[in-house]
Amino acid sequence: MLPVLIFLAVFCDVRAALFYDSYYGVPIGMDEVKRHSKSNTTFWCVNEFEPCDPNEGRRVDGTCNNLRYPNRGASHTPFTRILPPAFDKDYEPKKAASGNDLPLPRVLRTNLVSVGKVPSQRLTQLAIHAFVFLSSDVVSLHDTINYILWRPYCCAPRGKNDTYCVPNKIPNDDPVHRFSGHRCLNMTRPETFQSIGCIPKGSTPERIVSSTPGIDLSSVYGNFLKNLQEKGRLYQGGLLKYEEDSGRIWPPSTKTQANVCFLNQRPAETRCHDMPEDGGNTLGGINLMAVWLWRNHNFIATQLAKVNPCWDDERLFNTARDINIALYLQFNYYELIPAFLGYENLIKDGVITPTGEFRDVYNEKVLPQVSLEFPFALRWLHTVQEGSLKMYDLEGHYLKQFPIVNLTLRTGYFDVDNNIDYITQGSFRQGSAKIDYIADPDITEQGLGPHQSVSDLMTNDMAKNRYFGFQPYVKYREACFGKPIRSFYDLEGIVDSERIEILRDLYEKVEDVDLLAGIWVERPIYGGYVPPTFYCLTIDQLRRNMISDRHWYERPNRPNAFNALQLGEIRKYTIARLLCDIGDKVTKIQPHAFLKAGFNNKMVSCENIPAINYEAWRDLNCGLPTYFNQYGKDIAE
Repeated sequence: MLPVLIFLAVFCDVRAALFYDSYYGVPIGMDEVKRHSKSNTTFWCVNEFEPCDPNEGRRVDGTCNNLRYPNRGASHTPFTRILPPAFDKDYEPKKAASGNDLPLPRVLRTNLVSVGKVPSQRLTQLAIHAFVFLSSDVVSLHDTINYILWRPYCCAPRGKNDTYCVPNKIPNDDPVHRFSGHRCLNMTRPETFQSIGCIPKGSTPERIVSSTPGIDLSSVYGNFLKNLQEKGRLYQGGLLKYEEDSGRIWPPSTKTQANVCFLNQRPAETRCHDMPEDGGNTLGGINLMAVWLWRNHNFIATQLAKVNPCWDDERLFNTARDINIALYLQFNYYELIPAFLGYENLIKDGVITPTGEFRDVYNEKVLPQVSLEFPFALRWLHTVQEGSLKMYDLEGHYLKQFPIVNLTLRTGYFDVDNNIDYITQGSFRQGSAKIDYIADPDITEQGLGPHQSVSDLMTNDMAKNRYFGFQPYVKYREACFGKPIRSFYDLEGIVDSERIEILRDLYEKVEDVDLLAGIWVERPIYGGYVPPTFYCLTIDQLRRNMISDRHWYERPNRPNAFNALQLGEIRKYTIARLLCDIGDKVTKIQPHAFLKAGFNNKMVSCENIPAINYEAWRDLNCGLPTYFNQYGKDIAE
């Protein structure tokens, strides 16, 4: 059987299936399908799905979001770019304008980003968990898995003969490793359509990922209907499969011994999620958010079943999924992102609306894609990542802490010693790292924990800046803000003077400055807390998400659209309500949980956090349930 992408439907005629080239987005015939089958590239290079129905809801595999280009929106489809790529010959990383080599990525990191621990007095660790999870929704981690599991040897002699290996050199005078003996950081090239075999080599390498480009909770529901059907759905009451252990609800456990949670400390740590995608077992923050949003689906389905006892499993499931995605988008767009980019800035740039009304900005000419610059720009958040997870009891008493880098591929830790209770409490009590020019030492020296003896996430970020072929920083600055930068003097007012001096010491000319280097040193944007170029690249994608998504939750005329009352309920939703509904032993929390508790944001009982009234979804065709009175009030209450 060929791996296939199937649309969200129960009964379908396989003979009517369509085959599309995943890169070019055009239909292909059976001869081409057989060619890919013979070369074992079907999974990555061919999308198979059923013909589109304009009246159906959002498909799990992302197809048919755009009816004119039905393949776009699926997994394994290409990124777009804000600016064309820039490479050296043979598509190797570009050099300086003079033809000389650019500074080593490790040298740039150690000179431009200091190392230390400065906690934020504004943002919570929960904000970082949510942003990392947002990134995981539109990209996949197989590039990182490549050099963790498949090619951990790039710094060894064996790596010199592997063309996938592109390790980062540590200079002899490195401030940390001058005496350690380490002279190399393991890294591999990004997987591309060319390296996979979808298109011939000799053309611009384009990164390939397994996620759908839409923000659609693919880390929970997956990207393939078959995986969701086999691993996710319970087929009862609209629920996802679940397990209950010591009063806690979890996604189901994998039944196989070979799983991605190979850092579980056995025999105590055994849990590893069996979800439609393995993303829920990866980084600690992603793992935590995946559990919460998995639970939230079942919470929503249960509330819908109470209100509409005549609904069957299919309708309950699809409606719960639609609401779960909408709630996720709501707290991301209206709560998380404004905490970084500034609420007024986002209103001014049309990313959010202050009125709460419907918005219909859909444009079928804009394809549902992710700009390659967007998830890359999010790597700036490594400067805001706190290295240790602090744990607290229900009353806010500090208990202990644990390095978050040691939780990669280690799901079992959450299920022992009440750790998920304490980590959940810590998520909204602990501050993130402060937004500044300082990174946590675990991020810069132990980024992959026990997976690699030495790992600097931000050095690898800088190296990937070049392997992704991004144009220089000044080109993006001009594209975003119009004003060209022709000398280091033109950076005055954009970058602090002492940091301009460091850039001049490192780079020959201002046009050599790497995109990420420029983002690292920029002053924050007015009205927000992020670098201006980060802001520009981020809102470009946030707008694209809305404009290109036919199923965007704020649209009034999409298939299965919410009515005004239902959208009004969704507008009330916050991350605090999510944790009150499904968080482990969360009984009180600050209303704005992405921000630290304090004046005007004091912790309150969950009873005082606005909740959704699912009466807005009542189907009058169901009649009135016996346990509801004429006012819709649960008699049991």
